[in-house]
Amino acid sequence: MKAIRVHENGGPDVLRYEDVTEPQPRNGEALVRLAAAGINYIDVYRRTGMYPVPLPFIPGTEGAGTVTALGDGVTGFSVGDRVAYEGPLGAYAQVQAVPAAKLVKIPDGVATDVAAAVMLQGMTAHYLATSTYPLAPGMTCLVHAAAGGTGGLLVQIAKKRGARVIGAVGTQAKAEIARSAGADETIEYTTQNVVAEVKRLTDGRGVDVVYDSVGKTTFDESLDCLRPRGYMVLFGASSGAVPPFDPQILNRKGSLYLTRPTLGNYTATRQEMVGRATDLFAWIKAGELEVRIAHEYALKDAAEAHRALESRRLAGKILLVP
Repeated sequence: MKAIRVHENGGPDVLRYEDVTEPQPRNGEALVRLAAAGINYIDVYRRTGMYPVPLPFIPGTEGAGTVTALGDGVTGFSVGDRVAYEGPLGAYAQVQAVPAAKLVKIPDGVATDVAAAVMLQGMTAHYLATSTYPLAPGMTCLVHAAAGGTGGLLVQIAKKRGARVIGAVGTQAKAEIARSAGADETIEYTTQNVVAEVKRLTDGRGVDVVYDSVGKTTFDESLDCLRPRGYMVLFGASSGAVPPFDPQILNRKGSLYLTRPTLGNYTATRQEMVGRATDLFAWIKAGELEVRIAHEYALKDAAEAHRALESRRLAGKILLVP
């Protein structure tokens, strides 16, 4: 079978399209023929070595497809089931052996590529808005990269929960996308002062919570956008890692809270994982959550897909199609 492998850390060119041996399902695993795999920033972090992974490896932790074989001890799934997953490394491939405990069935009415697009970013948006800082009517949040894959879903879920949403974006075109997702106001950080605009839009108070996936270039201003005792939720680092800082800064800026969550800790049990996925699929089927797929690249073009992700020229989810 064909797969993408990384033999050394570096730029997109280290993503090699190669022949590899097709895996066989072991005890507790299902063999999944992939219809689509999601591209995410964590793939970039692993490719570059920011998140070390033993070499060589097949990237990708998010995919969807059809079960073609079952290992011993697998119950609840059958050959032919459409399934999706997030977590196990190796989705940049035509076939992957996946622990059955990580799979969820895709219901009728949800397309397979849409399911692949929502497992990481959708469940991330879900836990951010419902668990890390549970939004409710009367609250105001700032969402960075509000036209991106996770940002666009987070805007929609935040609005479902009754919050006022301010979206930070890079261009007028992305501002329109964020507003179409439900953002009440948008700020173009390339031409506007984000802190000044947030203070103007909140009558000087600041927002209750900032959801920041950008990291290094936005961290300081994100803190300045918060009300006293507000929550800084840093869940990504697309611009680079945030340097070490003095916790006294949180004191001086109003007894702020800072958390650095990750999806694995919010899908720690199968019940929690399935619950989040079930909510997302139900909202998609009901037309209450739009999953914006920006582009689908052939598996062999994984390097170009990574360049597109890192350039931020596309708004929405990027998929690989084996």
